[in-house]
Amino acid sequence: MEFFRIKRDIPFMRHALVFNAISFLTFAAAVFFLVTRGLHLSIEFTGGSLIEVQYAQSADLVKTRTAIDKLNFGEVQVQNFGSSRDVLIRIPLRAGMKQGEVVANVFGSLCAAEGGKVTTQEADKGPAQVCQAGATQPVSLQRSEFVGPQVGDELAHDGALALVVTVIGIMIYLAMRFEWKFSVAAIIANLHDVIIILGFFAFFQWEFSLSVLAAVLAVLGYSVNESVVIFDRIRETFRRMRKLDTPQVIDHAITSTMSRTIITHGCTEMMVLAMLVFGGPTLHYFALALTIGILFGIYSSVFVAAAIAMWLGVKRDDLIKTGKKDLDPNDPHAGAVV
Repeated sequence: MEFFRIKRDIPFMRHALVFNAISFLTFAAAVFFLVTRGLHLSIEFTGGSLIEVQYAQSADLVKTRTAIDKLNFGEVQVQNFGSSRDVLIRIPLRAGMKQGEVVANVFGSLCAAEGGKVTTQEADKGPAQVCQAGATQPVSLQRSEFVGPQVGDELAHDGALALVVTVIGIMIYLAMRFEWKFSVAAIIANLHDVIIILGFFAFFQWEFSLSVLAAVLAVLGYSVNESVVIFDRIRETFRRMRKLDTPQVIDHAITSTMSRTIITHGCTEMMVLAMLVFGGPTLHYFALALTIGILFGIYSSVFVAAAIAMWLGVKRDDLIKTGKKDLDPNDPHAGAVV
C-alpha cells in the first residue's frame, strides 16, 4: 500500500559523507557521556529492597509514590502488580539502613497516608506489622525482599550477553540472505542506534532498568527490519536496472520505500508516543527508549547502513549471479542480460 509515490529519485547518497559525519559526531558524543557519566542503573542491577503491599480498594499510585517520596529514598519505582489493589515498590540500596528499617519506614508512610496507624499483632509466623484505621486495614504488607548486588551483577552480565547474541544472530542472518558487506553495514548502523539510546540515558541520567534493556533489544530488531527492506530493494534494483551505478541504485531503493517507511514508522511512533504520554511512570522510560530508537533507526537505515554498504564497495556482482535472465524488458533502464 502506498499513500504517495515519488517519481524522481532523491539523491541521498550525494550527501552520504555529510550524514556519516553527523552520525560519527553523535556516536562519539554518546560514547563520551557513557564513559564520563555512566548509566543510572535501577535496583535490578544495583540491588535494593522489594516491597509488595495490598490495598483494600484500588491503589492510587500517585498518592503512594508521593508518600514514599517524602522519605527521600531516591529513585523509587512504584507499579501495580497483578491487580489494581496490589502495588510493587522498589527501593534503591540504602547505605547504613537495614532491610527491616526500610520496610518499616515505607509501610508506616503508606499507612499514615491512608489515615491509619501501624500496630503489631500476633500472626502464624510471629509478630507482624498491621495498618489499622478503625476496624479496617486500608493497606497490608504482603512481602518484602532484599535484592543483593550479586543478583544485579548477574542481570547485567545476562543483559550484555543477550545483546551480543542478538548482534551475532543478525549478522549471520544478513550475511546468509544478502552479502557480508550488508551484514557489516547493518550491524554498524544498529550499534549506532543502541549507543545513542544509551548516550541519551547517560547524559540525562534517566534510570536504566530491565524494561529499558528490553526496549533496546526491541530497537535492534526493529531497526534491522528497516535495513532488510532497503537492502532487498537494492538487490531488486540491481537486477532490474543495469545502467544505474551503485549510488543511483541505492537512491532509487530508498526513494521507492519511503511511502512504506512513513506509514510503518508513523503508526509505530504514534503507539509508542501514546505509551509515553498516557502510560504513566512505569512505562515512561521504556517508551522513551523506543521513541529515540525508532527515530534514529529510520535515520540509520537510510543514511548510515546504506551509505556504509556503498563505502564498502557493494556492487551488482555481489548480489546477482551472472548468466541469469532476470531483467525486466519493459524497464527503460534495463540493458543486456546479466
